[in-house]
Amino acid sequence: MVDDSGLQALREAARLSPDNLPLRRHLADLLLDKGYLAEAEREYRAALLLAPRDPGITAGLAEAFARQGAYGAALSALEPFLAQPGYPPRMGVIAARALLDEGDVAQAGFRYHEAVMRAPEAADPELAARLAAPVPPRVSQPVEEPFGKRAEEPAEPYDQRVTFADVAGMEGVKEALRVKLLLPVQQPELFAAFGKRAGGGVLLYGPPGGGKTHLARAAAGELGASFVSVGLSDVLDMYVGQSERNLHNIFDAARRSRPCVLFFDEVDALAARRSDMRQAHNRQIVNQFLAELDGVDDKANEGVLVLAATNAPWYIDVAFRRPGRFDQLVFVPPPDLAARAAILRILCRDKPLAEMDFDAVAKATTDYVGADLKGLVDRAVEDKLRESIAAGRPVPLTTRDLLALTKSQRPSSVREWLATARNYVMHANDSGAWDELLPWVNRTW
Repeated sequence: MVDDSGLQALREAARLSPDNLPLRRHLADLLLDKGYLAEAEREYRAALLLAPRDPGITAGLAEAFARQGAYGAALSALEPFLAQPGYPPRMGVIAARALLDEGDVAQAGFRYHEAVMRAPEAADPELAARLAAPVPPRVSQPVEEPFGKRAEEPAEPYDQRVTFADVAGMEGVKEALRVKLLLPVQQPELFAAFGKRAGGGVLLYGPPGGGKTHLARAAAGELGASFVSVGLSDVLDMYVGQSERNLHNIFDAARRSRPCVLFFDEVDALAARRSDMRQAHNRQIVNQFLAELDGVDDKANEGVLVLAATNAPWYIDVAFRRPGRFDQLVFVPPPDLAARAAILRILCRDKPLAEMDFDAVAKATTDYVGADLKGLVDRAVEDKLRESIAAGRPVPLTTRDLLALTKSQRPSSVREWLATARNYVMHANDSGAWDELLPWVNRTW
């Protein structure tokens, strides 16, 4: 660290050699380190005139902005770099700090964890502590723009603890996701030899509670990618044209964070058949969704893995099933006997247990989905907690406890869903879209 007289000497040298880029950059870095933020900003601006696309200089300027409270200017300076894969992790940390100070905790956490995941040495303990601390709810006022209000980008840091190892059964579904989504990212050279790029869309469908959302999170965890979960409230807006703009912003955020798993739950609400819609506004949302899936060119969505889930795939506009969009439909069936036993083991693995016969419980829970099994275990745990409080010690969960509850708890939705699915398989399958369901429905019925 130089003293002020040393800084004066460097300033004079920079004045005499205005085109000396290393000198200007060194001076700017020293000014920033010493806390002369306005002067550092001025020197970084001068250096950028000599090297407009230099990431180190841009990062320094953004940090100078952020430390002066100009968070919007900092994010604007970083945005062209954050839109590209492999940007310097330091930029992600600076962006996280600016986003956090603006009040966008979710996006700040997303940026910080993504940067540290690629470069652990970029970790900022103080920033990490601020992100981990609970924050009071913030009521944001919409900022009016010429065509409506600004959309906030929904983003959620992926949970690296959830992988396919945490998904019981469904080996066929996991293998389909590996081939379609994961392997092109993990082995890009091999896929490039066949002209295949990382990216694309998969539509998961099946009865409610079957684990479609859990599968999407596990796919992100398996890949080590960012995970962005999109709900209806993130897209739909009362202002004309704003819903389409929100959808564009969501895809734009995913493209800046690739590799990224972009997950749309209950996608039939956003991608319904246009022929069934009465309002032109709703049809425009579908058109925008299709345009974003296509991208402006064949590389626009490279590294963006789009997953969607629905309980009613037959209500989705047929255009979404065109190659290059959701061209692969993956049926997520109710768990079979072995899968139910595996799910029960996972649900009970951190609880006090007596010797358990999970296979016996699995046999008694035909047509249960993962959500039903979780509800069964939760009810048994509540009963055991009451016993434990009375006994003054933990009373272990037993096979008999779970079997007793199966007599009063029934599967939530599988039979109803099957009845609907069977109608489409038997009477509305001219295109062959539901051939995958046919063997399963025949075997079940």
